[in-house]
Amino acid sequence: MGLKGFLEGGAASIVAGCSTHPLDLIKVRMQLQGEPALQPLRPALAFHTSAVPHIHLPPPRVGPVSVGIRIIQQDVAAALFSGVSATVLRQTLYSTTRMGLYDILNKKWTDPNTNNMPLVRKITAGLIAGGVGAAVGNPADVAMVRMQADGRLPLAQRRNYKSVVDAISQMSKNEGIGSLWRGSSLTVNRAMLVTASQLASYDQFKEMILERDLMKDGLGTHVTASFAAGFVAAVASNPVDVIKTRVMNMKVEAGTAAPYSGALDCAMKTIRAEGPMALYKGFIPTISRQGPFTVVLFVTLEQVRKLFKDF
Repeated sequence: MGLKGFLEGGAASIVAGCSTHPLDLIKVRMQLQGEPALQPLRPALAFHTSAVPHIHLPPPRVGPVSVGIRIIQQDVAAALFSGVSATVLRQTLYSTTRMGLYDILNKKWTDPNTNNMPLVRKITAGLIAGGVGAAVGNPADVAMVRMQADGRLPLAQRRNYKSVVDAISQMSKNEGIGSLWRGSSLTVNRAMLVTASQLASYDQFKEMILERDLMKDGLGTHVTASFAAGFVAAVASNPVDVIKTRVMNMKVEAGTAAPYSGALDCAMKTIRAEGPMALYKGFIPTISRQGPFTVVLFVTLEQVRKLFKDF
């Protein structure tokens, strides 16, 4: 029974991850816009003491549609699926683990009398499952971020990874095995937030809808509960996701200081250079991706469960 939860969650996650990959790529590109490590550090709003004060503002932000069009113009439409092999590996490692563990804890902690699990236990189960899953899947996560971000760099600076296996191999060879777990603390924190908010809120919204007899247990209920869960997950995780993306994508060369010494340093430099709202860069594509991803994830999961219910 425990293995079935892993297989069901993994299959649904791979389908959801591949189908929303272009939105995830656009989100990563937007989160890297105006990155202080790639330009001189300056305050988001600085006043000089000269006779005529000058205001320095960060470069204008480009919307998700413009980012998508630019990617297609610079490369080809297929570039929107850059790093999809890393997405498949990431979902296989990370999401299969978190979905399976959550399913096990859900069955163990559900009250047999009411057939429901208290919200606090749902959140706790999500935190545990997300943290373990992230630790397992971090190498694929680093590879995915780098492959998605590569197209924004000048040709001479691109890493040009051929696949997720090539990316992991090159990182291990050129930067050491430790580079595969770069930003792992951020990945774990984000995954704990996402899993706790996404899975717990989906179960909670679904229970509320069914208990109040607002809808029957079918596609409408699954779509409504999953979209609400996607919104909650996006709001909770976006700031950590921005910092995670920048730390994982930074280029560390021998003999030179890293652009960021850690997550806190990255957060402070980002806020100083671009303002606090920079932590919500890419929020529109995040919710645009998180919503459909969560809908596809849980709708697919419910269908897969029906197929495997007799096994």
